[in-house]
Amino acid sequence: MVYSLKKDRILVVDDAPATLEVLQRNLTFQGYQVFTAPGVPEAINVLDTTAVDLVITDLKMPGASGLDLIRHVRENYKETEVMMITGYPTIESAVKAVKTGAEDYLTKPFTDEELFSAVQRVLDKLHLRRATQPPSTRSRIASHYGLIGESEAMQKVFSDIDKAASTYATVLISGESGTGKELLARAIHYNSPRASSPFVPVNCGAIPEELLESELFGHIKGAFTGAAETRAGFFQTAEGGTIFLDEISETSLSMQVKLLRVLQDKEVCMVGSTRSRRVDVRILASTNKDLLSLVKKGAFRDDLFYRIHVITIELPPLRKRGDDILLLIQHFSAKFATEVGKGTPPFSDEALQILRNYHWPGNIRELENVVQRLVIMTDGDLIEVPDLPSLMRFSTLRETGFHRTLAEVEAEYIRNVLGSVNGNKTRAAEILGIDRKTLREKLKFQEADQND
Repeated sequence: MVYSLKKDRILVVDDAPATLEVLQRNLTFQGYQVFTAPGVPEAINVLDTTAVDLVITDLKMPGASGLDLIRHVRENYKETEVMMITGYPTIESAVKAVKTGAEDYLTKPFTDEELFSAVQRVLDKLHLRRATQPPSTRSRIASHYGLIGESEAMQKVFSDIDKAASTYATVLISGESGTGKELLARAIHYNSPRASSPFVPVNCGAIPEELLESELFGHIKGAFTGAAETRAGFFQTAEGGTIFLDEISETSLSMQVKLLRVLQDKEVCMVGSTRSRRVDVRILASTNKDLLSLVKKGAFRDDLFYRIHVITIELPPLRKRGDDILLLIQHFSAKFATEVGKGTPPFSDEALQILRNYHWPGNIRELENVVQRLVIMTDGDLIEVPDLPSLMRFSTLRETGFHRTLAEVEAEYIRNVLGSVNGNKTRAAEILGIDRKTLREKLKFQEADQND
């Protein structure tokens, strides 16, 4: 199901007052904003003054008929869908309604469930079409320094960015891998008074422990074997600006002590030096783990946790961002189509529904990879369900029972994730939430198991 960001507006048109009253009451109870009209002229007056998402019209009415209203809507209101209802069902009337432009057709009497299902089905298609229109035809695509989204969850994030950018306080950004934590950190920096100074991102988990101190704080000549010259660290490079400590949970307890000193004293000491120097750097940090849980386990220092926990912003996973998925599909498909010199390919409604409802364990990073592959590899003018990765498509042949071992399920999932990123082990490890070494060991174990 595709969820609307606003309360959908529905216009019900019927010459029977009792029908209007029942439909208005039931649809209003479902959360829709409902308008009514006893005939086509009154319906047109409503349409001329109100943005309506869906028109539900009776077929036979005095004067102009429901077919006339459907034709009027189709020729004058691109952003409005139409449903037909009638108490005089015939194959001919159904065919006429659909040919004229009705998206669905209900015959009286119908149950509440049949009505709600049909309404949601029609509105789902409308939301899909709106969300995937090219940017030039959309009213807007909400973008905040590279972060795209119109969902309520992202509107809160945008508000938090504005508040955090106006201060010098330390910010902790939390969220699953692939949700865009570095983009959020950049948004804070470039929306702050420090925007003209450096933004220095540091992936704490990607730098070996024995090198991290030197990389962060710099070293003097002769401080250790191979230190042929004095070199500034990331903190000195970020002077006057912002340093982003990505995945700070991956630092050791001894490194956390050194980071705490920087936060407390605003000073760094280069490796091999006995003198500290002051730095003017704002610190932003991120984690994909529950830091408070790590504190309770003794794996993360509580004093550092409270120092970086001044302002917290949580990025929601993609699966909880509703129709933002469709906005991102449009953004990435246009981006990659431009890169390869081809027109932006449209997606079928069925393909969009599958992508919209997929759980996206790798979040935006996984979505970007999937869309890139679809744009590059799809030969036709339309991206359809068979073009999607196999793990997203339904298959009666795929084993889905509960008789498989945990190792078999894990092995299949790892293969699917690798396939979604074209075999890139680094990206697959990020999506899976493990390091490359662990991934290599799991793959090696699977290969050995297959050879037995």
